[in-house]
Amino acid sequence: MYDLIIIGAGPAGLSAAIYASRGGLKVALLEKEAPGGKVIKTAEIENWPGVKSIQGPDLAYEMFDHAQKFGAEYLYGNVVDIIDEGKIKKVVCEDKTTYEAYAVIIATGTKERKLGIKGEDKLYGRGLSYCAVCDGALYKNQPMAVIGGGNSALEEALYLTRFTTKLYLIHRRDQFRAEEIVVKHVKVNPAIKFKLKYVPVEILGDDKVTGIIIKNVETNETETLEVSAVFPFIGLDPESHFASNLNITNERGYILANEKMETTVKGIFVAGDVLEKELRQIVTASSDGAIAANSAIAYIDELKRNL
Repeated sequence: MYDLIIIGAGPAGLSAAIYASRGGLKVALLEKEAPGGKVIKTAEIENWPGVKSIQGPDLAYEMFDHAQKFGAEYLYGNVVDIIDEGKIKKVVCEDKTTYEAYAVIIATGTKERKLGIKGEDKLYGRGLSYCAVCDGALYKNQPMAVIGGGNSALEEALYLTRFTTKLYLIHRRDQFRAEEIVVKHVKVNPAIKFKLKYVPVEILGDDKVTGIIIKNVETNETETLEVSAVFPFIGLDPESHFASNLNITNERGYILANEKMETTVKGIFVAGDVLEKELRQIVTASSDGAIAANSAIAYIDELKRNL
């Protein structure tokens, strides 16, 4: 039995673990992958206050190490359900393991959106990857393609030019949605070849990626690009399926909460990118985690006084 279970060990969850365990709670940090969330998959971070530049995995490690300093217990598990029994919350994992706590903070973040085209599922892990930092080096000196027009797509494209001199940037519009400084870096990079107003149609290959078919959105003409790797970054969806029975999400699956990170279910809090909000950054996720932990401490203290 724990005071608090935090689901997700990204910046929001780790921040919550620091504040909650330092505040005297018995905390479990439940994660289905490596701690750090998307930070561990980010090459370089230049907007963490006080640190001009740091590698994503390094920042993730420092956060995780800090989270354990005050006694937070790290547990591995893929959560499939949260059962609200009033004063007690049950967190159920895929392997049927069940944990109990007085309160839960949901900090599961988002997952990469799939393209939904032919060849995507078959070639996943065989040249099709959603993580440039994880897999970019595997295709050194080979042509690659990045799909998307936001910050993630452009930043990953820049990172991949460390390994290739030919990278196609495929985007359905002629304007990017990324920050201006990122767009400037992309436009002056000689390795990046722009394919604007194009959408992907099919990823080619039998046992590995050999190319991608793209279609012009205005003319409907198709073109085949010979590439060894494809990295889609077309958006994100919230990881909140396990909370569907709690009725705390909006129509897109993001969790709704007030300024204290409280959902409409007492004892269930939220933090980070899975929260319905405008800005999703490491620093805002960390802030959410601190607020959620503080709210959870107050809730649990009151609950224990009335037991």
